[in-house]
Formats: sequence, C-alpha cells, structure tokens
Amino acid sequence: MQAILTIVSHLTFIALAFWAISALHIERLMSVYPRQARVVIVMLSVAIGYGCSSFFLDFINNVRNLGYLL
Repeated sequence: MQAILTIVSHLTFIALAFWAISALHIERLMSVYPRQARVVIVMLSVAIGYGCSSFFLDFINNVRNLGYLL
C-alpha cells in the first residue's frame, strides 16, 4: 500500500509541477531552442514534483510516528 501511495504521489506532484511550469511559457524565452525548452520544463517538473512529493510523504510519515512519541 505504501508503494502505491508513493508512486501516485510522485506522479501527481510531477503532473502538477508540469502544469504550473507550463503556464510560465518558458519556451517563449528560449524561442531559438524550442526542443531544449521543453526538456527544461520536463526536467524542472520532475525535480520540483519529486521534491514536493517527498516532503509530503515524509510529513505524513512523521505525523504517523508522533503516536509512538506519546
């Protein structure tokens, strides 16, 4: 169950980051290199989405572990 939650979380946050970064229209700034601009958008989406997802999953794990503290 944990593995499914991790995969879904990563993919969801990567898709959300891609959607948000696409709204910035980076490809307009790099109009000379449109293919490279798309690669930059995808790479940034993966990096930001993975980071946010990892934070979210760690936060949930830490909240679960608070029960052991008490």
